[in-house]
Amino acid sequence: MLERHDHGPVREIRLNRPPANALNGDLISQLDQALKSASNEAGAVVLSGLPGMFSAGLDVPELLELDRAQFSGMWQRFIGVQRTIATLPVPIAFALTGHAPAGGILLGVFGDFRVMPSGAYKTGLNEVKLGLVVPEPPYHALVRLIGQQVADELVMTGDMLSSERAVEIGLVDELADSPEATVARAVEWCESRLALPRPAMLMSREMTRRSLHRIFENYDAAGDDVFIDLWFQDSTQATLREMVARLKKR
Repeated sequence: MLERHDHGPVREIRLNRPPANALNGDLISQLDQALKSASNEAGAVVLSGLPGMFSAGLDVPELLELDRAQFSGMWQRFIGVQRTIATLPVPIAFALTGHAPAGGILLGVFGDFRVMPSGAYKTGLNEVKLGLVVPEPPYHALVRLIGQQVADELVMTGDMLSSERAVEIGLVDELADSPEATVARAVEWCESRLALPRPAMLMSREMTRRSLHRIFENYDAAGDDVFIDLWFQDSTQATLREMVARLKKR
């Protein structure tokens, strides 16, 4: 489900769970461990996906089959990998190699840098349209990244954005010509950071990302229960199952 590619001191961790790199409990756990290992073994990290698809977000069909205890365990791991990304002690760039809706971009907002291909690729936070809410940690990271007013509009409308629009509002930092080029650019960005005097670079980075750390220091785990309650509401379950049925017909 994961591939590791080292580009000199830059470790690329590639999501490889076709067809959509959907996030289930096993992939989340593997990703969390891979990130922690990379932070000890590499100078910087790139997180990438399949050409045309970074990640479609949570694996809804699989997660719909879980009971509350099982889903709660998965959800805690999902919040945990967000914490790992936010507090990673080395630079981390996201090569959003294609579509990156919902859970895909929820991880990306905790990175240092995001690059996405131009063209017919979409990203955004559509949770509200499914009867869910954006979890508090990535919401606060989103506000930090693009500002309160724009973040609130994205969360309240649940609209998907083109990669061009994502760059305009600051959700994505740069565009690349192709999915493959996003990886090269993310590696190049990491190398530019590693070219700086290392102690000063790491200390400066830690200072600029302190607000991300505080998101988790101040996080009330009761927020997990709010999301889980919404997930198991009859209306939400019906909406999610309808979505899955539509996707199966494509």
